[in-house]
Amino acid sequence: MKEKINLRFSILVLMIVLAAFSRIIPHMPNFSPLGAIGLFGAAYFSKKWQAFLIPVVATWLSDLFINNIIYAQYYPQFTWFYQGFYWQYGSYLLITFAGIFILKKTNPQRVIAGALASIAIFFLVSNFGCWIGSTTYPQNIGGLITCYLAGIPFLKGTLFGDLFYSSVLFGAFALAQKRFSVLRLSNVQS
Repeated sequence: MKEKINLRFSILVLMIVLAAFSRIIPHMPNFSPLGAIGLFGAAYFSKKWQAFLIPVVATWLSDLFINNIIYAQYYPQFTWFYQGFYWQYGSYLLITFAGIFILKKTNPQRVIAGALASIAIFFLVSNFGCWIGSTTYPQNIGGLITCYLAGIPFLKGTLFGDLFYSSVLFGAFALAQKRFSVLRLSNVQS
């Protein structure tokens, strides 16, 4: 039984890490797997602390690579965390939290609902983080509204990214569960 647990857990972690590192592939702005990996973790890790921790660690590792290898010329020194990272990471944690409730049962309708919730959470939290303390937007309700309006063009990438990566992650795992019975055992604690 322990081998089944380890195999299922390892496959889930591998899928999340691969999705997080897919960010190095050129893509449109905000086309990202990060909301989807939070939802995926929420749906399949029975130990819910893993649903929060593993997607955030995978995101952080991919951020380290992206910031210090791909975009190294923009950072004068090794970057552990970029400015304002806590707003994005906070949104990923909220997405995972919402996913725990939305994806108690996993089916296409709930995955789509989770992806749409993910888009809304990321948009609201990240744009709020962009506005608060900003020198670009006035620190009043008008500035907040202007910041949200400026974020609307990026919704397209977020929508496509969350729907695409949710389809890939949930679809690939559903196919793997059909093919390999060890992955679909409901009594496996991962």
